[in-house]
This record gives sequence, structure tokens and C-alpha cells, in this order.
Amino acid sequence: MDGPQRTATADPQNELAARLRLIQELSGLGVRALARDTGLSSSSLSRYLSGRTVPPWPAVIALCRLVKRDPRPLRPLWERSASPLPAPPKSSRQGRPTPRNDLPRDVADFTGREAQLAAVLAAVDSHRVVAVDGMAGVGKTCLAIHAAHRLAADCPDADAQLYVDLHGFTEGREPLDPDSALRMLLGALDVPSEKVPREGVEQLAACWRSELAGRRVVVVIDNAADADQVRPLLPGAGPSVALITSRNRLIGLDEVPPVSLDVLSPQESAELLARASGEPSGPDGRLARDPDSAAEVLRLCGHLPLALRLAAARLRHRPGWTVGILVERMAEGSSEFDTAFAMSVRQLDRSQARLFRLLGLLPGGSFDEYLAAALADVPLPSARAMLEDLVDTHLVQESTAGRYRLHDLVHQHARRSCAEQDSPAERERALGRFLDYYVHAAAAADAAMPFLSPGRPASAGHAPAALPRFPDKNAAFAWLVAEYENLVAAFEIADAIGADAHVCELPRFLRAYFARRCGTTHLNALFERSLAAAERLGDPLQLADAHSDLGFARYNAGRMAEADAAYEAAQPRLSQAGDVGSAAELALRRGYLKWDEGHVEEPLELFRLAGKLYEQAGCPTGSAYAAASEAWAMLQLGHREEAAQRAREVLAVPHTDPAWPPTLTARITLGVAIAHEEPDEAAHHLRQALAHARDDGHLNNEAWCLNCLGVALRHMGRYEEALASHREAFALLDELFEEHWKVRFLNGYAETCRLAGLPQEALRLHQQTLDLAPRLGYRYEEALAHEGVATVLDETDPAAAAEHRATGQAVLRELSPAVR
Repeated sequence: MDGPQRTATADPQNELAARLRLIQELSGLGVRALARDTGLSSSSLSRYLSGRTVPPWPAVIALCRLVKRDPRPLRPLWERSASPLPAPPKSSRQGRPTPRNDLPRDVADFTGREAQLAAVLAAVDSHRVVAVDGMAGVGKTCLAIHAAHRLAADCPDADAQLYVDLHGFTEGREPLDPDSALRMLLGALDVPSEKVPREGVEQLAACWRSELAGRRVVVVIDNAADADQVRPLLPGAGPSVALITSRNRLIGLDEVPPVSLDVLSPQESAELLARASGEPSGPDGRLARDPDSAAEVLRLCGHLPLALRLAAARLRHRPGWTVGILVERMAEGSSEFDTAFAMSVRQLDRSQARLFRLLGLLPGGSFDEYLAAALADVPLPSARAMLEDLVDTHLVQESTAGRYRLHDLVHQHARRSCAEQDSPAERERALGRFLDYYVHAAAAADAAMPFLSPGRPASAGHAPAALPRFPDKNAAFAWLVAEYENLVAAFEIADAIGADAHVCELPRFLRAYFARRCGTTHLNALFERSLAAAERLGDPLQLADAHSDLGFARYNAGRMAEADAAYEAAQPRLSQAGDVGSAAELALRRGYLKWDEGHVEEPLELFRLAGKLYEQAGCPTGSAYAAASEAWAMLQLGHREEAAQRAREVLAVPHTDPAWPPTLTARITLGVAIAHEEPDEAAHHLRQALAHARDDGHLNNEAWCLNCLGVALRHMGRYEEALASHREAFALLDELFEEHWKVRFLNGYAETCRLAGLPQEALRLHQQTLDLAPRLGYRYEEALAHEGVATVLDETDPAAAAEHRATGQAVLRELSPAVR
């Protein structure tokens, strides 16, 4: 917020009160006038301003909005004041969630570096951020991760330990851009996609800093290329800390203290070699019996930790070798890296060496055994066994349980070896298997996440012999989070090599993930390129699906006219292709668009058409989506009995997920439809829907449930409860800054206010709708707002009421000539 500086006080409650008094000064209003304009009681407001009571978060929002200030900077201070959170997601309601821990494993043989470790920890104490720099293989990541584990152990109540590889020096791929890195980090913190800005690195960085301000997070930012790449990822105010590694000194980050690493000292190198090789420290060990050869091993390894571990692995797994034999095998390399790598690779059998080389084709992120099996075209148990052998040789790191990665230098060596030893045809086949795996695995994950209507299964390439199993949506989402970086890299590779079928299909199976975590900006860009690939293929069905998918991405981004144009382009191609399932999906999507644009009867017909087409296609899941949407549309048109009957039919469709969208929509529809006649049953359905939305962690759906509960309670005449439900919903929407969601609920909230004896509040809410609806394209809500204003003004200003009523009728006639 603008204005005077923060008051220096150790008491967050008093500091919050001081900030609220500054807001009052900015408003120029007395306590009573301020209370009236914000809808608060003057006695409560006096307690908030004096610091005697911590206000609820909606009250803070109301005060900030009155003076047109962003309330979000006050959120960390309000949280420290011990005020209860308004309707938090599932994890907060069920007690303290299990902290997220993405840190790679700490090495068991961490050796030396006492001074450097102390410098890192001191920098964290003083600045909360530190940058470790040094040459490749010198142990920067190892030190940063070791320090991060120390910090996590010293702070057991930390909220998360995160890790992100920026790939600043990974051969064969571009460094990770700050936009993607921030989205990955925000996703790792389970920040709802509704709160993540759709575009703009500055906005994403501000969101990241805001989230860190109220949490205790340790984040390792590995392999930064330069200061510009890492600057947006730095924490702001608050207790969170960041440890950065880079091969370059990040001189552009003046506020970040550097710690530079050199190679290990001779004593540290000898100690690491002995520990990593498992040799006894006494005179009976092989190293002790041949100190000259041991010293030569250290020299050949250049005192670099990575090379030393590779050499030690050979000695550990070859009990019959002397240290002299190890030196002979190492002497063939041209540098300390080649010396260690070539010697380690020579010990692999043929299948292990082939897998190692093919791993060099990967884009550089972490991977699992399923991908390794697909890449090498071997059975899953064989891939698992070979990976274990490669871990033993230190050529592959098992960063976390079941996930593997290659050090950048090892990756570079594997990539070069693959280019030298494997034919172009074999590399092309392996790359094809890599792309096939991600398309089919993403399709399997998408099928387990029933947030959208079901599409066709993957058809690009060939399904691998083994795919991960996803017993529920949580397992599928966790896989998508872990594999997000590789999925995007797979899309980029497919686009680069002209694998157009993969380019067409892969984004389609990422829709649910993007809807839950990453917003729509990136998905729009992916679908634009998918459309270009479909045009190159010239297949009518691929073209139809590409236009339809792009339209759906446009719709979710609020780009209504572009969505309509994409759907219009899809329609004739679908007629040519004759695919009933895709036609059903397009009809459903067009129904959503037409409804939000304000059309009244056309959406209902489109939902019914979608249902018939899904039945023809033999897709009961799609039929349930269409039926639930049909029921909701009938309710909005005033056909309560028909809506209730249709909703009950949807609820009769069995499904294992209580938060399945058709079930949620049906419960909400039924609850509002029968509120007059069956208030107890109505409240039961709506509260169940609310519980499921909260359990699912989808804040927009939670706000939807709360608003509909408010409408139902209004129908029951329980006005105070209705107002409380609406207010809780709008507190969520204010927190999310979601105007296009808010506009859907303002009229219902206003009607509750009017009937509860708050005409001025009702008028204000209807007027807010009239400000938003034309700009956002919600014409039906615009018409309803005019009618609402007219109803409020009927007794006090009949002329103005008549003008608003006429304007609303004119809007309705534009939308549907049948409406009078």
C-alpha cells in the first residue's frame, strides 16, 4: 500500500490496527461514516482501529477497497495477528498439512567444506539468501542441498522445502525461463491456480513473494545461468530463505552474498575417496597400502567431488582391484571429467551402457523407471535393475525415492557418447519412444482427473509396455506436477522435430493440470502451436479437435469472441470427420460460451444436443456432464421442477469422486431448486457440495457453493444466514481477485440484501454488476442487474426504475427474441 511507512512495533495486532488507522485517514471519514460505507458496525470498527480486536479478513478487504488499495500486502501481518483464516482449503482445515519436501537426498559421504558451510549458513542468517558459485563438478549443488537439509532440521515447523533446477548449463536445452520456474514453485506450494496471475513475470514474482511472506520455506535454486534468470525467484519479506547455485558469480545480485567453491583440499579429497569407496581408514585399506597411487587418483580426479565419487564407486565394486589398477584404468582420459566418466562407463555391461547413452537424449530433468523402460524399450524390472546399477556407479543420481537425474556433466558425456556410438536411426527411434511415453502417460493421468468432459484416448505413436498407474486424481495430479517440466520439454522436442501428431495431442491431456495450477496463458500458446501442427497434418478430425481445444482455452482466458471464432471453425470440420464424441464435446463447450455471453435458450439446446451425442458415442460420463449443465440452465430459466428432476438423474449416476463436476453441479442445482418446498433436503445437498468443494481445494467452486447456499437460504427466509454465506463467498472472491467469477454472483447477493432490508447495499451490488458485466461480456447478468435496480427503485424513483427495466428488457431481446 502507498502512504506512511510501517509502524515499528513488535506486536502484530497493534501494528495492524495502526495500518487500519492510516486507511481511515486516507478515507477522510469518521468511524460511523466509515462503518456505514464498508458495511461494518461502528462498535466493531472502533475495536479494530484501537487494536482491541483483530478484524476478520473480509473486514480488512472492505476497508482497503474503500480507499482503492490492494489488501494483499496486509495479509501476512493479519495472519501473524492470529486471526482465523476465512474458509481455508482442505489442508488447513484438517490441521497442519504435511510439509512439502522436494529436496534431493543429502549425500551420506558429505566431506569437508566446514568453512564454506559456515559461510552459507551465516549468509542465510544475515540475508536469508546466498549464492554458491564455482566450476562444474566442484560440489555446489551438494553443498546447497546439505545446507538446506541442515536448515530444515533446525526448523522442524517449516512449511516446505523446495527445489528447482534452472538448467542454466544443461546441454541440449534452453535454460528454464522465470515464468515457468515461478509457476512450478507456486504449484509446489499448492497455491490455487485462481490466485496465480495468468501472465507477466513481475506479477508472478509478486505472487511468489506474497506467498513466501507468510510461510517458512527453504528453496534451493540450482544451476542459475545469470542474475536475470534468478532475480524474480528471490523471496521478499518474511522468514523464507533461498540457496542459489551457479557456475558464474552472480554479480548482478548485489544484495545476495556469494560463497565461492574451489576444488577440495588434498586432505578433504583423500577423506572423500576413502569414505565413498568404503575403504577402512587404518593401514589395512588399499588406499593406505599404496599412498602414491592414491595420490595419483586424487590428481587424475582434479580434487573434484564428482570425479572422486565416480572413481571411488569403481574401487568399491571391484574388491579385487589394487589402487594401481584403478590408476591405469583412469589414465586413458584426457581430463579429470573424461578420466572418471570413461573409466566408469567402461565397467558397464552392454545393456547398461546403452541405457546410459540414451539417457543423454532426455531434456535434463528428473525421470522415473517407467520412462527409462520406454526409452530403452526394455521391461520395467530390467530398467529398474539397470538404474540401480547406474546409481551404484554414481553415473545416475537418485534424487528422491523413485526419481533419478544426471549431473549436467554426466548428461553431457552421455549425450556425446550417444551421438558417437548410436546410429541416427536408433536415436530417432529412442526419441520417438520418449515422446510416445509422455503422450500416453499424460493421457492416463488425464483420464484419472475427471475435471473436464472426457476426450478420446491417445493415438499418437505406440503405447509403451508399462505406464504408471493412477488409482485416483490425487496420484495423477502428483505425477503431472513431478513431470511437468519433462512434459513441456517433450512438447518442445516434438514441435522441433516435426512430430505433429504428438504436438496435437499432448496439450489436450494437460488441460486439467493447467486448469488447476497454471492458468491459461501457457495453454493457449500450446494450443496455438497444436493447431499449426494439425494444419500440417491435414487430418479433418485433428483440425476439428485443435480448433475446439483452442476455443476452450480462449474461453477459459475470457477471450469470448476468439473462442466463438474457434468453435465456428471446428464445426464444419467435425461434420466432415463424423466423430460423434468430439461433436458432443464441442456442443457442450459452445453451451458454456453461449450461456456466459448471456444467451438464454440456445445454451439449453446445446446441452441437450451434447447429451444425445454422448449417448450415441456410448459415453455415460459425457452424458452426465451434459445433463448436469442442462439442469443448471433450466434452473436459471426458472424451470425449478424440471431442473430438480434432471439433477436427481445425474446424482443417480455412480461415481467414486464426490467432487466430480457433474455431481457437484447437480447437488447445487437441486439444493437451490427445492429450497422452497424441501428446505432441509436442500440445505443437506448444498452443504454436501460445499464440503466436497472444500475437500477438493477448488476455491472458485467453494465460492460458487457458498453463493448458491446463500440463494437457497434466502428462499427459505433465513436472511441473516444467507447474508453470511454470501459474505463468506465474496471474501474468497476478493482474495482471488476474480472479477469474471464475481459478476456471476453479484445479482443473487444483491437480491438477498434487498429482501433482508438492505436496499442501498442491494443497489450498490447491482451497480457493480452493471460496471463489470458489459466489459466482461456477461450480457444476461447485465439485464438482470437492470431489473434488480428497477425493483429497488420502484418505490423511491419510479421514473429511473422504468428506465432500467426497459434497458434490461432490450438487452434480453438482443439475446433471445423469444424472451419478453
